[in-house]
Amino acid sequence: MAKQNIDFKTGNEMAALAIAQIDYHLMGYFPITPSTEIAEFLDEMKTRGEHNIAMVAADGEHGAAGINYGASTGGGRVFNATSANGFLYMLEQLPVQSGTRFPMVLDLVTRAVSGPLDIRGDHSDLYYGLNTGWPILLARDPQAVYDMNIIATRLTEHKDVRLPVIVAFDGFVTSHQKRKVQYIEDRKVVQDFVGEMPEGFVTSLDPKNPVTIGPYMNDPDYGNNKYQQSLAMYKTEEVYEMIASEYKELTGREYPVLDLYRMEDAEVAVFLLNSAAETAKDVADKLRAQGIKAGVISPNVIRPFPAKQIREALKNVKGLLVGERADSVGAYGGQITHEVKAAIQDDKDNKTVVVSRIFSLGGKDFFADEAEDFFKLAMEAAEKGYAEVPFDYYGVFPGNPEKAPKRLLEPVDTEQWKTGLIKVEKDETTGLLNVKVPPLRQLTKKPKRLAPGHGACPGCGIYPGLETFFKGIEGNIVVLFHTGCGMVVSTGYPYSAHKGTYLHNLFQNGAATLSGLVEMFWEKKRRGEIELPSEDFTFVMVTGDGGMDIGMGPSIGAALRNHKMIIVEYDNEGYMNTGSQLSYSTPIGHMTSTSNVGEKQGGKAFHHKDTAQIMAATNIPYVFTGTEAFPQDLIKKAAKAQWYAQNEGLVYGKILISCPLNWKAKDEEGSAIVGTAVNSCFFPIYEVEKGITNITYNPEEKGKRVPVSEWLGMLGKTKHLLKPEYAATLKSFENEIERRWIKLKAKHENPVL
Repeated sequence: MAKQNIDFKTGNEMAALAIAQIDYHLMGYFPITPSTEIAEFLDEMKTRGEHNIAMVAADGEHGAAGINYGASTGGGRVFNATSANGFLYMLEQLPVQSGTRFPMVLDLVTRAVSGPLDIRGDHSDLYYGLNTGWPILLARDPQAVYDMNIIATRLTEHKDVRLPVIVAFDGFVTSHQKRKVQYIEDRKVVQDFVGEMPEGFVTSLDPKNPVTIGPYMNDPDYGNNKYQQSLAMYKTEEVYEMIASEYKELTGREYPVLDLYRMEDAEVAVFLLNSAAETAKDVADKLRAQGIKAGVISPNVIRPFPAKQIREALKNVKGLLVGERADSVGAYGGQITHEVKAAIQDDKDNKTVVVSRIFSLGGKDFFADEAEDFFKLAMEAAEKGYAEVPFDYYGVFPGNPEKAPKRLLEPVDTEQWKTGLIKVEKDETTGLLNVKVPPLRQLTKKPKRLAPGHGACPGCGIYPGLETFFKGIEGNIVVLFHTGCGMVVSTGYPYSAHKGTYLHNLFQNGAATLSGLVEMFWEKKRRGEIELPSEDFTFVMVTGDGGMDIGMGPSIGAALRNHKMIIVEYDNEGYMNTGSQLSYSTPIGHMTSTSNVGEKQGGKAFHHKDTAQIMAATNIPYVFTGTEAFPQDLIKKAAKAQWYAQNEGLVYGKILISCPLNWKAKDEEGSAIVGTAVNSCFFPIYEVEKGITNITYNPEEKGKRVPVSEWLGMLGKTKHLLKPEYAATLKSFENEIERRWIKLKAKHENPVL
């Protein structure tokens, strides 16, 4: 047996350890809770030189799946990890990978699928994966996560399989809880067990043998292709058993296709996936002590479905409870229930009564007394010979009208949002807008758009930035928030901090969603179904936390269609809502949880994107940047934004905001930090109105320009850049800032540019 170390680690840590020991070629990834940590751990390990995996940060899960598919055609080892809606977002790509037979391992850290938004664990994402053509291994604890990833690597590359493989384990219960584990001490032993990438794979990197990958294919060729894929899937079971047997010899740990606990003479049993099965095993012991022949069935492999083993395991079982942490809504039972029933249909002697219960959705804990209830339901079915209630949800309860969400604040009358103090006039000669705003103290009586009581971190710049912007908006707003810190901390059910109408949709699709609402408003107005004046409505999408990465495509689409709406981005330079991973707005050299700083790596490796210029290139009427440090400027731009959004089309604005927690800065210095960012010319404040660029604050002309190092010195995440060993990165950053600033000044001086 291999020499092994004993430790306490989480499932996410063990996943990263296995992949690092194997030393995969590439990981294309996008952060989503609770799988994000795997990429974070791998990035930390890379800074210490513990693996050579190319870590490619994608623009979204769909892009990550494309990156990985492209890499897999190059004949190397490819890995990814995701959860929930991220898994669904990449779903379109998964059958392409399995249908063209390119190996890969994907860790699915299972989580509830929105909506409404819930980041805790169940199996609703896993069920979408059952029909993708990927073999699926299940890992019930952190130890199994490590072992299954090693087994999966052998499995996906086997000549009789050649299918990408999913390793699924429970979000938070397995991914984040530390357990006693063992892992192989010498990575060479792991690499020897996995072996070299086998020869014979089609590769897109062989100029002597050019190939066509993914051709257009009609029936019957397509049907034959799927038949070959089906044969490979069923062959997977035999190959898995062979690999698992060898792995047992190496480590002493056994993973049969079907994990059977005290099933040798069981008359009642429960069928559960992953961590819930471990809880049920303790209850089975308790019932056995009472003379009840109870057992637990839990698969280690769910694709291919272990029908043969299930029939054998159930030959003496009179009552079986199948518990599922996801529902096939409308099918009178989850998908696994129906597959278990289908399996035993092929055994003419089987008399097992199957009861189905949906349980623990959205991360609800599963306790021993609940497992005991499951056994009781199985026993009742066994005694009666039928299930009185074959299918139901377990653990739900009727709502209490006395605890229904209550309105704490009366709706703000439209007139209260209107001060009449902000004047916007169109210059008929130039076609541009002139805006006059009063002294800020005169706007303090204007109600806030967001009520106090949200859950933002101390010093968070989202709300000062947004509230300053909203001071320039008159009348009602309908606001849509992308997923992100701003959304999560202001809408924890049953409370809401929003005083006006609020919508939420997925990270990537907010702009499309709001554009649909905007067009509905104007169509209903055209039909006379809405009598309110159009100036009483301003439609605003708030994005941030990297939302203009994954959501860039729909935002550009909305801009090109020129809907009458505002997109305002709070730029905190990362995916802060999932733990400060790098986004494309993170500047070069900056430290995040996926661009760590260490001996082998010095922060983010590439420059940040200029979203304002990208959006300006779509020829929308108005683009602006601003910060709370220059409030008068931001309020003026908000007033312009509203006029254009009500009269001409789409507006995009970018507000730099401080994130003290992840910037590693002082809570009370947010305004000073973003002000220094402006004075260093890192974040110039300007507008592009009707294609004409106007710098609204020039620190050089004011005699206030400061070196970029002064701004970097205010942030804990960038202080390393001031050390001599990072001089080249700092110089590259300074040069890029200067290049963009010179280019912006040229546009300011020449309206044609």
